[in-house]
Amino acid sequence: MLSQFFIWLALALSVSSLWDGNLNYRSPSLNHDSLGIDVPKVQKRMLRKRDGSTPHAVGQLNFTHGVASGDPCADSVILWTRVSPQYEADRSNATVEGNVPLFNHDTERYIQMSSSPICVNWKVTTSPNMAGASVAGGQVYTTSDIDYTIKIEAKGLKAYTTYYYQFTVCNSQIASSIGRTKTSPTEDDATTALSFAVFSCSNYPNGYFNVYGNAARKDNFDYALHLGDYIYETSRGVLGRDPRASAPGREIVTLYDYRTRIAQYRSDLDLRLIHQNHAFITVWDDHEIANNNYRDGSSAMNNTENSFNKYGGVSFDQRKMNAVRAYFEWMPLRQADLDDNLRIWRSFRMGKLMDLIMLDTRSYDRSITSLGWNDEYVYEISNDAGRSLMGSRQENWFYNNLLASKRRGATWRIIGNQIIFSRINETSTLDEDDPYIPFPVDSWDGYTANRNRTYQHLYDNMIGNNIMLAGDSHQNWVSDMIWLGEENYDPATGAGSIGVEFAGTAVSSSGPGGNLTTNIRGSRQIVGDNQELQWQEGYYRGYLELHIDAQKVEAQFFGSPSVATRNPYEVPLANFTVFAGDNHLARPVAGGRVASGALQRGEIVMTNLTLNTETGQWGYQASQFNQMFISYPPS
Repeated sequence: MLSQFFIWLALALSVSSLWDGNLNYRSPSLNHDSLGIDVPKVQKRMLRKRDGSTPHAVGQLNFTHGVASGDPCADSVILWTRVSPQYEADRSNATVEGNVPLFNHDTERYIQMSSSPICVNWKVTTSPNMAGASVAGGQVYTTSDIDYTIKIEAKGLKAYTTYYYQFTVCNSQIASSIGRTKTSPTEDDATTALSFAVFSCSNYPNGYFNVYGNAARKDNFDYALHLGDYIYETSRGVLGRDPRASAPGREIVTLYDYRTRIAQYRSDLDLRLIHQNHAFITVWDDHEIANNNYRDGSSAMNNTENSFNKYGGVSFDQRKMNAVRAYFEWMPLRQADLDDNLRIWRSFRMGKLMDLIMLDTRSYDRSITSLGWNDEYVYEISNDAGRSLMGSRQENWFYNNLLASKRRGATWRIIGNQIIFSRINETSTLDEDDPYIPFPVDSWDGYTANRNRTYQHLYDNMIGNNIMLAGDSHQNWVSDMIWLGEENYDPATGAGSIGVEFAGTAVSSSGPGGNLTTNIRGSRQIVGDNQELQWQEGYYRGYLELHIDAQKVEAQFFGSPSVATRNPYEVPLANFTVFAGDNHLARPVAGGRVASGALQRGEIVMTNLTLNTETGQWGYQASQFNQMFISYPPS
């Protein structure tokens, strides 16, 4: 009898692990189990045999959205896929409500719940064709409760090693594509150099994600960093008429909406290609939830009765919950030690070479920002000491991480944030009738006291070798980081700076408009107003690569000549170097020459010399394109 009990217990534990192994059943927060899935309730409705296996129409199952990996550590990495009997997202809109102990479909009585779990095996090897011995593997379940997604942590891996992985439906030949990923170096690794491709702002209806594919095909980096606006919540185009029309065809608010939108983005072939071959490290910007969101709302929605009624009985807090749940279901990132449901800020120690600090300067706890009607007010209070981009908990965590990084002897501090850190004086671009607002208030300029506190911490503690990364603006900006008004700065040499900012353009989101010539003219105006701004460019959609070793950081900017069509062409725009200990851009900046935009000191040499990333051949294909974005008929 006792032996039978232990057999039963072992079987029960084995079945339980099939649920527990899929991280998407858990809460995004390690400290908030109530934000997770009520697995016992899900199990009760399952039609399964005593051993936990279930009959399923295997022929109906497909890996609908490829594979992905992310959040690499020295001994583990997150692996992701989706396997489903349907391409469409699950229609549930239930997340967490006050009268529901745990997320479960019982809150919606009339939806079609899955009645049996889908069983999937996963395997990790060092062989590109999966022929080698397994170094990690297991078996997990997924159901409609988590939109049929699967997210597991592959453990016991070797540091800074390339691995290959694949998912297979249990007892079948139905397999996912083979993914490739890479672990990070150990904290004490003193020799490994690293490289990153840095992206932001991918707007599906605005254009094709060519730059993801260009970077993936060149395969010249270790990891991908995404600084946010991975999706957009707004809608454009007409489904059935326009090939890149938004799905669903409305501004997204519900859980179903967010799942559907992110699934549509993941249908893009170039985005799937880069996810399949490179581990991602991501944070969100604002559009993963809503435009210009802050602690109490966004530019279009807030926690008021009028807003609640306008958006069909959904509060802004509930909308955040919907967006966050879909994001954690679909993105290859780990659970975090949250104090609420919105924390995504975290750090990665990558050898003695660098600490990667990923901030959330949008959604976590920031003070009011530009809402489309209050810019003059936000400008007036921009230097209020109580204003914060990050909230006090994240802000203090940020400063402590910077100091700890210096004390542990890391050479570089790479800081991934969403919005431009450096000053952007736009006075010369203002029209006579414009209100006097000399800088964009939805950037760090609108939170001057917060930026000053950051500068003071860096200068007072002599924390150097800082590289700030930013997205959001849909333009390229490269600046020395200088505390203007407090520290002396020599624009000719860079002396006085405490680091360098590389802010990248968008994958496909819109830019300033106009042609190449008018954009260069605008860049000259901006550069002329900001002595620390060494290069500015707004025409191209693109990305940047960072190549980091103990002696220097090299940043290479690339642009797509058009995202109106899917194409593999790429134009090299500019190259920059920062030497360890200098804390400023090497002079002459960019070697004194860039292909577009404006330099403080140097020349613009426009070129159509273009790389075909599919063939590796150089030509002049860029001259073929005269339209940057997809155009739509008037609504």
